[in-house]
Amino acid sequence: MVKKLRVILLSIASIVAFGIFASSINVAKADDTLKEPVMTLGTSLTSDQRQGTIDALSSQLSGNNNYSTLTVNGDTLVKYLNPSGSSFTSSSGVWSSALIEPTSNGSGINVNIVNYNGKNNITTITADQYRNAALTAGISDANIYVTSATPIDGSGALAGIYAAYQKDGSSLNQSQVNAAQNEMGVLSSITQANKGTDGYTDEQLNNAVAGMKSDLAKAGSNVSKTEITNIVNNNLQQNNLQNIINNNQKTQLVNVMVQIKNSGALDNSNFKQQAQKLSDDITSKAKGIFDKLNTEENRNFVQKIWDGIVSFFKGLFN
Repeated sequence: MVKKLRVILLSIASIVAFGIFASSINVAKADDTLKEPVMTLGTSLTSDQRQGTIDALSSQLSGNNNYSTLTVNGDTLVKYLNPSGSSFTSSSGVWSSALIEPTSNGSGINVNIVNYNGKNNITTITADQYRNAALTAGISDANIYVTSATPIDGSGALAGIYAAYQKDGSSLNQSQVNAAQNEMGVLSSITQANKGTDGYTDEQLNNAVAGMKSDLAKAGSNVSKTEITNIVNNNLQQNNLQNIINNNQKTQLVNVMVQIKNSGALDNSNFKQQAQKLSDDITSKAKGIFDKLNTEENRNFVQKIWDGIVSFFKGLFN
C-alpha cells in the first residue's frame, strides 16, 4: 500500500512538473512583443535630418520615453526585403525611419505616418498597408510611427520594423515576413493602378484584405485554394470593389492569401483577433467612406436588377 501511494505521489509530482515546464515553454514562445520602444533611423540621414527625425518620432511616444535606437542600412533592406523579390543592394540609401512602441494586450496594430517639418514624405506605402504587412509578419499590439526627412516610398521604415523585433530578441517568422513584403507590393500596385478611380479608396482595399485574413483564420490552416478564392471575392464584394479590382489583381490577392496560409501565420491564435481588430479600426477611422458604400448610388448592378424584379412581381400581386 505504501509502495502504491509512493508511485501515485511520484506520478502526480511528475505531471505537475511537466505542466510547469510546458507552461514556461508556451509563455516564452508567445512572448513575441517588444520589451521597450525601438527607434529605427535611416543610415542616409544627415546629422540635422537624423535629429529632426528623432524629434518627430519621439514626440509621438504615449508612455515610456525610454527607447533604444537601430540604424537601418542597405544590408537591412537586402536581408528583410529582397527574399520577397526586391532588388536592394548594400549601397542602397535609407531615409524613412520608424518608432515601434509596444502596447497592452489586445490593443491591436496602429500606424501613424508622422509629418516631417509639416510634410508627409512617405510617397507610396499607406498607413493601412503598413498595418496589414505588420499583421502578416506576426507583429501584434504595437503603435508604429513612420516618417522620412525626404520624399521616399517608405521601404526603409518597413525593414527597420522587422529588424527591431530581431534586435529585441523576438523572432519573426521569415516566411511570414516574405508574405508581408509580397502583400505590400501587391496592395501598393493595386492602389497606384486605381488612383483616381471613382469608387475606389485604399481604405476599402485594406479593409477587404484584413477581412480576408480574418476569414482565413476562421477557416483554418487546411483551407483550400477554392475556399480562399471565395473568401477573396466575398470580401471584395463586401467592400464594393468587385467591379473595380480586375481579374489579374484578384489573382494576385488570391496568391497573397495562399502565401499567408503557407507561411504558418494561421497557426498563430492571435492572428484572427488582430485581423478583426484591424478591420474594425479601418472601418471606424474611415466611417464616411464605408457609410457611402451602403447608399443607393453605390449598390452593385446585379443587386439593382434583382430589386427591380422583386418590385415588379410585388406590383403584379398587389
